[in-house]
Amino acid sequence: MKILFVTDRRVNAGSIQAVAGYVRAGDELGHAMAVYGPPDPRYPGVRASADPRAFDFVVFLFESKLRWLSGLQLASLMAAVPRRRRAVLDADGMYNRVTCVDGYDRNHARESDRAEWLDYYGHLADKVMQPTFAPEEPGVLALPFYGYDPASQVGAGGPARKRYDLVHLGHNWWRWREVSGALLPAVEQVRGRLDGVCFVGLWWDAPPPWAEALGLGEAFRTDPDLLRALRIEVRPSVPFSEVIATMSAARVNVMTQRPLFRRLTFLTSKYFELFCADTIPLVMVDADHAEAVYGPAGRELALMGDVAGKLLDALTRPRKYDAIVREVRSHLAQRHSYRRRVEELVAALES
Repeated sequence: MKILFVTDRRVNAGSIQAVAGYVRAGDELGHAMAVYGPPDPRYPGVRASADPRAFDFVVFLFESKLRWLSGLQLASLMAAVPRRRRAVLDADGMYNRVTCVDGYDRNHARESDRAEWLDYYGHLADKVMQPTFAPEEPGVLALPFYGYDPASQVGAGGPARKRYDLVHLGHNWWRWREVSGALLPAVEQVRGRLDGVCFVGLWWDAPPPWAEALGLGEAFRTDPDLLRALRIEVRPSVPFSEVIATMSAARVNVMTQRPLFRRLTFLTSKYFELFCADTIPLVMVDADHAEAVYGPAGRELALMGDVAGKLLDALTRPRKYDAIVREVRSHLAQRHSYRRRVEELVAALES
């Protein structure tokens, strides 16, 4: 099968890491995968094509932005591929009913916003898929989509002394409430025992200037003074091709997830990228969800409750956690490889 992904390509965000995984695994299985648009050297390993007629199916990858395709591009795609061979991956839960988590994170501010998204999706495709094991909305296909690529795994032969004890890699988008309420207090408790702490990503040092005008001030809230007081280094985002190497510079990496995604049990690339890095991953999701994704050993990596104690345990008992990580990687290779994801996507498109 030949599948063309249509996405708002961003070198440091979104689903581009997953697209690269599909291209590699598709080639191994005899399926041709590509991303829509001209070739771009900033996206190594991502095949590109501007000819939708050469593909059997088109999959639109939607995150938090709706109208990123130009009218000319959209008309060309719809003329080239009939609606029955077009599908939408709703990566940010925009298809779901208006959902607001604890008065904070949300998919839509108003019902009219959701109606606009649904109308657009219905115009584009006859299938909507979401990256979860259990979609809440009727008619939505469960497609975990994101996966684990053992070939991308960094070996444990790196330097004996890491640059950091703790790294958090990810953008500050609906993250501050959890980070400031759980992670930073834990860091403060044990800061004297940590050699280095670093946040890598956009908007930790300051929100974008347009956030308040769009009613998104809370989504980007941060406190640079607090980060400085805790001696947390803030570094800019890195290209997707450098994410795994950047995480490998730390003994421990912490993954946070926006509350809406936790509520909807959505997966992202980060769930799996963490386990390609030479690090101890700790994930701020509940233990049941960690087990559902990572297998029984995943419960040991859920960073809830005594966050400070868990951080110190991981740093002082690395052999224990190395064994846990090896067990999780084995589970991911069996259950969540991109070869398996390609087979699931092909089956969903043919259904």
